[in-house]
Amino acid sequence: MQEWNDVYFVSSNKHKYLEAKEIMSSFGIRLGFFQASLLEIQSDSLSAIAKTKALDAFSKCKKPVIIEDDALVISSLGGFPGPYSSYVFDTIGNKGVIDLVKGNRSAKFHATISYCDKKRKPILFEGITPGKIAKKISGKGWGYDPIFVPRGKTKTYAQIPDKNAISHRYRALAKFASWFVRTRR
Repeated sequence: MQEWNDVYFVSSNKHKYLEAKEIMSSFGIRLGFFQASLLEIQSDSLSAIAKTKALDAFSKCKKPVIIEDDALVISSLGGFPGPYSSYVFDTIGNKGVIDLVKGNRSAKFHATISYCDKKRKPILFEGITPGKIAKKISGKGWGYDPIFVPRGKTKTYAQIPDKNAISHRYRALAKFASWFVRTRR
């Protein structure tokens, strides 16, 4: 299997990078890490946010890059927090989200991977994992992992050892990896 090492994951979140690195290694892609805070526009569109971040990442790294932006979408809250997931997590946390959700606990996790290099405008790859919000925080993990239960599972992301094989991030990165390897042949 050929290995690629000419793409960098740009983020200020090392947790996202470590998950992405593990996932990409299963596709024979070595992922570099470029730690940077990126421009994050305020938008209801995850795609618009991801494109802007990818352009900013490329301008800082000067090498082919991917960025990942994600959103927790809760049905009973009209899709909230959506693209505001980081802000909501930082302000009310997992307990606050659990307290907001009454009745219908249905939710989805969206991930958007945006690739950018000197030849291309940002290209998007999306992954979605349906599930629900747990009634209590369970497991040790980062972000919303202790409260998100993927469909077909009884445990949260934080409690599932193979999270990286079923996550929204995996689904988006798998689409990117397939495209990336194909375009590098």
